[in-house]
Amino acid sequence: MLFQLETSSDDPDEVLQYHAAESAATPDVAAFASDLVRGVLANRETLDAVLRDASEHWKVEQMAKVDRTILRIAVYELTIDKHVPPKAAINESIELAKTFSGDDAGRFVNGILGRVASAIA
Repeated sequence: MLFQLETSSDDPDEVLQYHAAESAATPDVAAFASDLVRGVLANRETLDAVLRDASEHWKVEQMAKVDRTILRIAVYELTIDKHVPPKAAINESIELAKTFSGDDAGRFVNGILGRVASAIA
């Protein structure tokens, strides 16, 4: 959903409703997705600032959209939401990057999130 919202001017509420209905999400899953999407969107500038500080050779704007979206979610979970254990947030992000962007993306995401985790520890 966040990838879709980054590449379009779609209304977040409509996107959330559509995907919840399409995937037959339970109320708990729909609420979790809504909180995550709204949290990332509301804090995008802060999340991007954290990514800029953690990224040595990449500007946030130059990152692949999939990688940037995954990183924003993880940084939100690590620095703002804090309901997901850091190790779980990082591992899930690496797996998402490998699945949707490739093995190199998994290493890239791991490196950035490792720096973020060290900075907040």
